[in-house]
Order: sequence, then structure tokens, then C-alpha cells
Amino acid sequence: MLNSLDIEGRPQDTRVVVAMSGGVDSSVTAALLAAEGYDVVGVTLQLYDHGAATHRKGACCAGRDIHDARAVAERIGIPHYVLNYESRFREAVIENFADSYVAGETPVPCVACNQSIKFHDLLDTARELGARVMATGHYVVSRAVPGGRALYRAREEERDQSYFLFTTTRAQLADVRFPLGDLTKAQTRELARRFGLTVADKQDSQDICFVPTGRYTDIIERLKPGVAAPGEIVDQSGKVLGRHNGIINFTIGQRKGLGIPAREPLYVLRLDAATNRVIVGPREQLRTHRMVLREVNWIGEGAIEEALGHGRLPAFVKVRSTRAPTPAWIACEDGEVVVDLTEGEDGVSPGQACVFYDAPEGQARVLGGGFIARTAAGEYVKPEQTAAGAAVAAIGG
Repeated sequence: MLNSLDIEGRPQDTRVVVAMSGGVDSSVTAALLAAEGYDVVGVTLQLYDHGAATHRKGACCAGRDIHDARAVAERIGIPHYVLNYESRFREAVIENFADSYVAGETPVPCVACNQSIKFHDLLDTARELGARVMATGHYVVSRAVPGGRALYRAREEERDQSYFLFTTTRAQLADVRFPLGDLTKAQTRELARRFGLTVADKQDSQDICFVPTGRYTDIIERLKPGVAAPGEIVDQSGKVLGRHNGIINFTIGQRKGLGIPAREPLYVLRLDAATNRVIVGPREQLRTHRMVLREVNWIGEGAIEEALGHGRLPAFVKVRSTRAPTPAWIACEDGEVVVDLTEGEDGVSPGQACVFYDAPEGQARVLGGGFIARTAAGEYVKPEQTAAGAAVAAIGG
């Protein structure tokens, strides 16, 4: 018989490691499973300690949060361990974050943290502790499908975190559970109050948790001294329009802070790390219709070679966590995975994640995704109506 976590056996015979960040979501996850009778072990990772960040509202995985996680574990009567992952987090997340910005990209550190730390290192620790599965407080849904498990968007669209979890592999999905995926945040906080947890009304953590001042450039300049070298601001023809104080201070789509007098508003179109140039132009040049991806992870049905082997695959994609999925075509060209956006997107930057879904709304299935290696502007060209492309009407193409 399967228990509520889709595992053979009684809850009391099933050990579950819960990743406890000290926030309300992971705390309720631990409390729910403990109340169901599972053998719950709480684990908190100490990821960084940047002085002010340990007491700053909205921080996570630092001093105050460790205290809160420990208090919750004591309240619900489960063992709790704190593991020091500072050096690993610095190497896998913070330094990669800095390197990406120096290269003119816009990284997504939460994806890197989930990929390298929580769903790799911590999952290995959970297995070493004899756990059948690891549970987290992420707002996503995992369901059994033929041949394994699949990942779906959360019930509450505003809380859905699937964009940050697209790198989760099939093997990892088999060993991870997300008990909050079908709940709303309001329901989670109400459960926290019922369980008597002091974190019931605790503020949510911010996206870039390791930036204590809110200025990511401070972290980059401390890790990479001298990278904020002055350079030229040019138009698309190469004409010099002004000077900048380091490309790490700019992002694709930025308008403010250029300091260039012009008849029409200018936007950052590209960042050229090789020449240390910021390329600017009018808003219409920001529109992107084609992206080439790297490090693609496919968790849809079958293998990606089969899915893309007969032409273009209609899907829906997100290039920002806050945007709704938009219709697109996914294909493999010259050994690279290419995404053509039917409607285009403004301000797309290398380094961002592009996540695939099988539907535009609701609890759509996550098919995978990749990181944007480079983009191409221009008008969208509708694919030929081949047998593989016949489903274009379904995505508004």
C-alpha cells in the first residue's frame, strides 16, 4: 500500500528528510509530515554569513533562520541538524553568479542553488541518513506517471516555483516530494498557526538571499576586484555615445542610468564583455524571437531526441519567473536546442533560464528547460506546417 508520499509502507516506517530553511513553508512541510506520523528529520543548511544578512528581513539560510528552524523542530518534536555548506555555496552559487555577470549575462542564482546544493548535495545527505525521500516547501507538484514522476506547476499561480526547479532530473524527482504544491500560501500560514509555529507570519525570503545590501554589484566587486572597468556605450553601428563605469552595472532592457542625451529613449540591447561595451538602441530592438540554449534538462515524456527528432515541438516557455508561459517552438538545429518565440519577448538576456511547459496556464507539466546561451532579434517566422508542426493552432501560432 502506498502512503501519502506515494511510497510503499506505513508513514512511521518511512524516514523523510525535510530541508528546513527557517521559513514558514518548509516549517509547515515538516509539521505536516510529522503529524502524519512519518519519521521526520529536519536539516538546515548554513549557506552564508555576511554580517548584516544574518538579521536582515527577507534573508534565508543565515543566523536568524537557523534559530527559527531549530525552534520549529523542537516544537514539533523532530531531530534537527545544521550542516555548514558555506564553502560549497560560495563555489557553486555565489562565484558562478559573479562570473556570469562579468561575462555580460543575467544569472538566476536560485536555480543554481537548487541544482547544485539542495537537489544534489542535500539529497545525497538525505540518502546517507537513511531517508526514503527528501521533502521541501517549494510550491510545485510531483505526480507519478508511467516510468517515474513528473513535475507540475503549483495550484496557486502566484506562488508557483517551477521556473526555479527545471533542472531537477528524473532520478531526483523520484526521491523528492513537495507537500505544499496543492495549497495556497494563505492555507500554509493557517496551518502554521494551527501547529503553533512562531514563523506563521514570517516574511518570505527574497530572491537573491546572499546580497545583504540589496546591491549585487557589491558582491561582484568584492569577489572580482577590478572587474568594474570603465568602457564605451555605443549604438548598433559602433558609434560611441558615452562612457560607462562597468558592464556589471547594466542589464538587458535597462533604460535608466545611461546618461546619454537622445531624441528618443535608449535601452541596453547587449553587453559585450569581450570589448567591455554596452550596446544601446530603441525599444523595438529589444524584441527577441529566437534563443539558443545550453545545459538543457528534459523531463517530459521519453528522451529529448525523440521529442525533437521529427521537427519542431510546440510548447509554452517562460524566460522570467514572473511572466506567464508564452507560445513557442522548440527544435534541435546543428546539435543545439533552439527556441522560437511566437510572440517575442523584450529584454531577454543570456544567462536567464528558459523553462518549457505543455500548457499556458493551470497546473501545466514542466517539460524541462535550459539556460539562454545567446539570442537573436528579428521578426517571428511561422514554421512550415509539417506533420510535426500541425499542432501550431493549439498554441496560437
